[in-house]
Amino acid sequence: MPELPDPTASAAVLIGTSAYRHLPQLPAVENNTEDLADALQDPTVWGLPQARCRVVPNPVTQAELLEPVYELGRQSKDTFLVYYCGHGLRDSDSADLYLALHGSREGAGYTATEYRHLRSALRASPARRKIVILDCCFSGRATRTLGATGDLAAQAVVDGAYVLTASPRDHAALAPDGERHTAFTGELLKLLVEGVADAPDTLDLETLYRELDARLRSKNRPSPQRSQVNDIGRLPLVRNRARVPRTTAAGPVIDIEVQAALLASGLQLARLLRSVGRNRDALPILRMILQARVPEAEGESVAVHLELAELLTETGQDREAIETLEAAFRQTHKRFGPEALTVCRRLAELLQQAGNHRQACDVLRHALDSMDEDVTPPEGSR
Repeated sequence: MPELPDPTASAAVLIGTSAYRHLPQLPAVENNTEDLADALQDPTVWGLPQARCRVVPNPVTQAELLEPVYELGRQSKDTFLVYYCGHGLRDSDSADLYLALHGSREGAGYTATEYRHLRSALRASPARRKIVILDCCFSGRATRTLGATGDLAAQAVVDGAYVLTASPRDHAALAPDGERHTAFTGELLKLLVEGVADAPDTLDLETLYRELDARLRSKNRPSPQRSQVNDIGRLPLVRNRARVPRTTAAGPVIDIEVQAALLASGLQLARLLRSVGRNRDALPILRMILQARVPEAEGESVAVHLELAELLTETGQDREAIETLEAAFRQTHKRFGPEALTVCRRLAELLQQAGNHRQACDVLRHALDSMDEDVTPPEGSR
């Protein structure tokens, strides 16, 4: 089987704007980003670590949209994938593509994020391969920046980049009423989850593009567009789920109770390895058991997050430690207990050390508010 991109040296940022103040709502976008994150993290598809697959829901400002791209882009050495789904806009005085934010308005490009800023963020990444997937109206305008001819392309080219878009440059994308996903992303997810029957063991971007084009055309839906540099579309990206024998499960089929037991055993093993100085062996174990994401073992999962964050801090990987604690913070956000307080305290310490004082204060404020709620007596009691 051809070698796939190294998931530990790759990353993905999935941006989705589903809620708007001045534009029509797009409820399917939230499903798009959540399901795409699940697919990319599935070890039978690609196996991206959770900390390297960031979902950015409903960015309000340009900074909220771009900062995760810069952050994870800097960490990517192999493959860096950026996905945007939402309204694509045209400015009244420009032919450029603008990515809508929560408060964007039609015909007012200054209220959105110009695509060239996203392109600049991609340029800043050292990744050898960069992939942009745009599921929005007029997204075909972005492909011109990666064309092989023309002065504009020469000025805007991104080495090692591949752009895949949901529609031609002057056409609308489609979000069918009543469907869980938008037309383009729905077909893309089917390809990732189900695979392609007559394709090799791995799927490259060109194969995905051709299949998308054929399937969308057969349903009379907008045709996707693509542009690439250095023929990187021929490099394998994900496993082909359709090549798994019918008698073999595409992924691990294990009872929840067994999964929870494996998670606890993995945590004990990692702690044992750390106790004898084998941190390098403990690190992949902790990362692997976090990907199991067993709903009935949330408390144990938080303990794994804390263990992994401590190990990452000890080895100088502070940025990933913060991301790991942020994931635990989101997990404990709706319930409070001793482990949640530990997560908040440790996350605030790392954020403060990194100079993110405002975020550290927000985390501590959440911890205090949660403590107040936890000790508030029931209504009617004294």
